[in-house]
Amino acid sequence: MKKTTARPKIYLAGPEVFVRTASALGAAKVEICAKYGVQGVYPLDGQADVSHLPLADQGYAIARANEKLMLGCAAGIANLTPFRGAGMDIGTAYEIGFLRGHDKPVFGYTNSHLSFFERVMKFNGGSLRRRSTKFPGFIFEDDRKMGVEEFEFTENLMIESAIHESGLPIVRGKTRRAERYTDLTSFDICVRHAAAILLA
Repeated sequence: MKKTTARPKIYLAGPEVFVRTASALGAAKVEICAKYGVQGVYPLDGQADVSHLPLADQGYAIARANEKLMLGCAAGIANLTPFRGAGMDIGTAYEIGFLRGHDKPVFGYTNSHLSFFERVMKFNGGSLRRRSTKFPGFIFEDDRKMGVEEFEFTENLMIESAIHESGLPIVRGKTRRAERYTDLTSFDICVRHAAAILLA
């Protein structure tokens, strides 16, 4: 009898759960994962009906369900595309920390070609002030006198480091604004490289 090997499960974190076509987009991501021999686990997979619960309890139930999904996965792939501001989706950032805290590798991609510093600069109207400091990487500040990190990273240094320590650089792509959360080109590249590591 031929021995069967279970495909590694990868939790697919990202803000695409908020788009109108979230389920279809999730299905497309899962299909890409299958193409490379891994099993994609989308946050909307297996979500129980929580509509009978009070509003806050609905949110807590969704969070618990997502944590359970992550615990059952071997790794995660996070969409770092900027969401509602200069930085990534905060829920996805939490999920990266949760996965890393449970010794699971996390790989990442973004559909923005700009660095975190460039995006913060743009978010602040294109101007930041220099300041005197002994801390490298924090020689600029915004109009609230808050330091702005500049390490040529895609995201905040903790996010960048978490993904770097998992073994792959962040895949940085460029898309049209209308396709920022639906273009899966960079995701496909990220899955291919992550699968090569997980299946080695």
